[in-house]
Amino acid sequence: MVTRTDRQRGALWGLAVGDALGAAVEFRQPGSFEPVTGYRGGGPHGLGPGEWTDDTSMALALADSIARVGWDLDDQAARYVRWWRDGHYSVNGRCFDIGITTRAALQRFEQTGDARSSGGTAEHASGNGSIMRLAPVPVRYGNMLSDRILALVERAADSSLPTHASAPCISACVYMTVVMSGLIEGLPREDVLDPSWPPLRRARDISSFHPEIERIADGSFRAKSPPEITGSGYVVRTLEAALWAFHDARDFREAVLRVVNLGQDADTTGAVCGQFAGSYWGETGIPQEWRDGLARPDMLEDALQGLL
Repeated sequence: MVTRTDRQRGALWGLAVGDALGAAVEFRQPGSFEPVTGYRGGGPHGLGPGEWTDDTSMALALADSIARVGWDLDDQAARYVRWWRDGHYSVNGRCFDIGITTRAALQRFEQTGDARSSGGTAEHASGNGSIMRLAPVPVRYGNMLSDRILALVERAADSSLPTHASAPCISACVYMTVVMSGLIEGLPREDVLDPSWPPLRRARDISSFHPEIERIADGSFRAKSPPEITGSGYVVRTLEAALWAFHDARDFREAVLRVVNLGQDADTTGAVCGQFAGSYWGETGIPQEWRDGLARPDMLEDALQGLL
């Protein structure tokens, strides 16, 4: 029996495992590498097997902020800066990778101290940097789904603002938070991915999804396959690829390997798919060898202790 706590833990563990699986083939074109079947070393950052990237680091920073001060965007951004500048929350004590959009936003935050206005609003800056770190939001606040969905939607949208304030990024965070919250609550996968699922309809009414996220919510991921499905770093393509891999997979392993083997931004597509898959199958649904082989599990456990 998969418990709610197991699914909450699975959301964050799934993020880190998917990130670590994809890290070695980040920026590689599909078909240009031996298919990923487990952790391997290498990749653009020279990481060891089971080591994870900025996706997990920023999720740990977000989790730490929520656990220590509650909901405070300025504190979240300040902890992202600590990761960027000083290597806090990193698997190896240094920031070895940061997206261009994220770096620019954090520089603005350093100048203004206002995380609500630091993220870029231009649609051409709609990378996947806010959905890759999202898990702490539904883990902590997913219980708002049934009776406080407005507050849940507001937190999901706000979580994107410090670094990614474009409409596609905000809508993607809302959609993903609502779906993950339903999965964590134990609802059937086919229900929460159904465009007519009542909480999803309510979220769409509240937040007016960007048209491209509307198409995903309507099920675009069901009708496509590679090469239409890609591992692109554009938030819309990342979300679509993660859902394509997850929606009919038999287990966590199949879902995450399916998406990281698309290559390109493989650590982040893996992290996003891992969040969905972990929220559904739970921590216990993640293969034991992947849990055992993940670097710095103590950092995940500290984050989960604070969140739960």
